[in-house]
Amino acid sequence: MTGLRVRSFSGGATVEVRLHPRSSRPGIAGVREGALELRVGAPPVEGKANEAAGKLLATILGLPPSRVRLKSGAKSRRKVFMVEGERADTVLRRLEDAAEIP
Repeated sequence: MTGLRVRSFSGGATVEVRLHPRSSRPGIAGVREGALELRVGAPPVEGKANEAAGKLLATILGLPPSRVRLKSGAKSRRKVFMVEGERADTVLRRLEDAAEIP
């Protein structure tokens, strides 16, 4: 996943996400402008799409949902999620494996 922005911080890593709510096929849609494109079925109402994106990201990474939290972008299509307790290189590798992108 060339260009995907996954950065380290003292307690884990952050992942930039571009969210596509109300999608008929939830999952990874690729990488665009450094952000992981995620599709979720939930509507962008009352934080439902953000919650669905956090759960999907946790599932993709093989982590409990409590370890993936929205850091910024609650009302924006572009978001930053924090992945607690994981190194940036580990998160990047898991995302690459899930997307099956060389």
